[in-house]
Amino acid sequence: MATILSPSSPLPLPLSTPSSSSSSSCSSSLSSFSLSPLKHRPRHSHNHVFFSASQTQSLACLEPFSIKQQRQQQQQQKPLFDSELFENCSSLSNFVEFDVDGLLHLLQLSVRYNDVELAKAVHASVVKLGEDVYLGNSLISAYLKLGFVSEAYEVFMAMASPDLVSYTAMISGFSKSGREDEAVELFFRMRRLGIEPNEYGFVAILTACIRVLELEFGSQVHALVIKLGFLDCVFVGNALLGVYGKCGCLDFALKMFDEMPQRDLASWNSAISSAVKMGLYGEALELFCEMQRSDGFRVDFFTVSTLLTACAGCNALAQGKEVHAHALKCGLESNLSVGNSLIGFYTKCGGVEDVKALFLKMPVRDVITWTEMITAYMEFGLVDSALEAFAKMSERNSISCNALLAGFCKNGEGLRALELFVGVVRGRMELSDFTLTSAVNACGLLGDKKVSEQIHGFVLKSGCGSNSCIESALLDMCTRCGRMPDAEKLFLQWPIDWDVSVVLTSMICGYARNGRLEDAVYLFVMSQLEGTMVLDEVALTSVLGICGSLAFHEMGKQIHCYALKSGFSSDLGVGNAMVSMYAKCWNMEDAVNVFDSLAARDVVSWNGLIAGHLLHRQGDKALAVWSEMKNAGIKPDNVTFTLVISAYRHTNFNLVKDCRSFYYSLDLDYGIEPTSEHLASFVGVLGYWGLLEEAEEMVYKLPFEPEASVLRALLDSSRIRLNTAIGKRVAKRILAMQPKDLSSYILVSNLYSASGRWHCAETVREDMREKGFKKHPGQSWIVHENKIHAFYARDKSHPQAKDIYSALEILILECLKAGYVPDTSFVLHEVEEQQKKNFLFYHSAKLAATYGVLTAKPGKPVRIVKNIALCGDCHTFFKYVSIVTRRDIFLRDTSGFHCFSSGQCSCKDYW
Repeated sequence: MATILSPSSPLPLPLSTPSSSSSSSCSSSLSSFSLSPLKHRPRHSHNHVFFSASQTQSLACLEPFSIKQQRQQQQQQKPLFDSELFENCSSLSNFVEFDVDGLLHLLQLSVRYNDVELAKAVHASVVKLGEDVYLGNSLISAYLKLGFVSEAYEVFMAMASPDLVSYTAMISGFSKSGREDEAVELFFRMRRLGIEPNEYGFVAILTACIRVLELEFGSQVHALVIKLGFLDCVFVGNALLGVYGKCGCLDFALKMFDEMPQRDLASWNSAISSAVKMGLYGEALELFCEMQRSDGFRVDFFTVSTLLTACAGCNALAQGKEVHAHALKCGLESNLSVGNSLIGFYTKCGGVEDVKALFLKMPVRDVITWTEMITAYMEFGLVDSALEAFAKMSERNSISCNALLAGFCKNGEGLRALELFVGVVRGRMELSDFTLTSAVNACGLLGDKKVSEQIHGFVLKSGCGSNSCIESALLDMCTRCGRMPDAEKLFLQWPIDWDVSVVLTSMICGYARNGRLEDAVYLFVMSQLEGTMVLDEVALTSVLGICGSLAFHEMGKQIHCYALKSGFSSDLGVGNAMVSMYAKCWNMEDAVNVFDSLAARDVVSWNGLIAGHLLHRQGDKALAVWSEMKNAGIKPDNVTFTLVISAYRHTNFNLVKDCRSFYYSLDLDYGIEPTSEHLASFVGVLGYWGLLEEAEEMVYKLPFEPEASVLRALLDSSRIRLNTAIGKRVAKRILAMQPKDLSSYILVSNLYSASGRWHCAETVREDMREKGFKKHPGQSWIVHENKIHAFYARDKSHPQAKDIYSALEILILECLKAGYVPDTSFVLHEVEEQQKKNFLFYHSAKLAATYGVLTAKPGKPVRIVKNIALCGDCHTFFKYVSIVTRRDIFLRDTSGFHCFSSGQCSCKDYW
């Protein structure tokens, strides 16, 4: 809420008056000013500065006023200093009277040795001496330095004629002790008495503005600074920089910095910090270079810490190392703040060994240091190391727990995150919005419906459900846990005064995630027509992701054009999303072009391009991008390693030797302990190139029980290589496992069905239902004339279903004539053989392909997207379709792209 300077209503701010308790309220109030208490008003980050030209709102036009009954007739002629304050000072009667210089010296000693009793004893002697403004100001200063603000204020109130120094000291004391309202009231009182502030007074009142983020009042003080000619004072300029920087008006702060006639280190620090907060990391580094040219090596710990944040923000490894060297040259590396910032920088841009070395060298460590180490270990995927660091902490707080929670979520450890959250609740630690949001996100990772309902109820009972961040997290969790009705209920109940763009984005993604593709597109289009959804960087990134998932190329191009026109194309997140979108829409050429046009690239950018080449089964190109990434000095993450290992599966030549060397070098060269994802990818490579025995031996020699994903990779490899012996052994081991997640349940159920053990398969499915797991049915779709046409198995809901089924029967007959033989082993239902064929013929992918053949222009390929892996029978069927229709069939499933042409597939039947 802005401070409105109106001379019409009374000021409802109570002030303390001198009393024996030092805490009673003053009866005086201002009758000509209205100021709501700053600390009780909601804080807002403003983007604009408003200077008032109104005579009633200008600080420069304060009319004289009368203090209530002249301070109640000068408080009934109360003496300068109230001796009741010192009735507990037993040494008062024996206190030797000193001259003024002696008393001033004693006050200095009281501050030096933090002895408030000595200050009170001096106060008692001052009472006997009578009015002395200089001595009174010194007493106020001593009390403030000792932290006794109320006592200082009582001395101030007892002074008959406080001067500028008195007012400035008290305004500063109030500003620094959380009593900003009283600081502002005192500032008004001083000006109405005709006392104009000096540079110290301006700094004091601007400090109050900074602490309560009161931008509009601060801008009015700025106007007064200009009027009284104090803008040239560097201290006042720095304070104004602080106001604009803290209140979020960063562009104005930088503009003011450019116009400052004099600057000191604090000025540079404020400007660099403002640039970093705006995300202008390059400009922050340029400011540092300019600072070096004008001021040499004059930096402090704040400068170095801020610059390291800038380098981490733009992945500037080389510049960060230069800042590190600069800190060493200036002797700042041992500074605690600098050490913590270095850990954060090397977490983002370096390796785990760099972080460990810094941590071991630090002479002093605090809770922030340990929290940074937890974050670093989680960033590198070293979950157990992060837990070990957390266990070693002598002091823990909610921030440390939040770092561990966020790390678990980042590494997909939803169950461990929830276990930690339960411990936090039982330990009665502080539950912040971040804590609850992390717990909700962990539920989303698990996908467990019952657990999500329990966490949802806990959040509501805790009284935090009315928070927009938590509500949006709850909605996203519902979409991930199969609770779309609950998600829609939260969406419809969204308050109109909250930002609706966030929840619209979550809802659109939720519809797409749950297979409701038409609903996702419809909601997006309607939100644009109604103007309810603001397409900022986050929304653009999410919508581009949906376009990629749906392979909706035309809509993706339109979003790209919008990003170019609105200036969001320069945002790194948007650029990364465009690379991924084009890659998923069969357009690697534009994906590469967008990547090349990015002004800055992070690990997500490189991962997106590598993943795009893998989707197109271009392993050699993916490895070439990996080489470029290493040369660019970008630090890879766990996703990068998984992609690089997988790339060796799609190379033109057998490079298993190189893949094996890379896999075993992860720990030595990158400080990364191979994860289950890395192992599964490596097993897939070995199986693809026919080294099934080595893959099986590697899995069985593991010192721990392998994850289902690893065994699934080995099972797929045995299927591809038609090795039934290994396949049976792996299947037996999988069936002996206790399923933990949805994919494991589906795998076990399918294995039972494939072996004819229908009762066991039904038992697994029943267990799934009891635990709230819901399998998303297989779905295939085609984008035709900017509309999504989706199909399920045996689906007859399409308006042209009759024509589609008739055409499919003809297509099946033609393919049977060409040599197609249905493989009913892919029907996982306990039905008769003939019925199995009927089930097989009407798979969703066959229905989508038939619709594509009916609607596609002559000579144009049919493009299909499937949300699960293509079954073997459909794969064979599409080879024959490409022959009998003489057109190419392009299909994207979870394994990548298939191009069926003239009876052959680009995957070489290995998928």
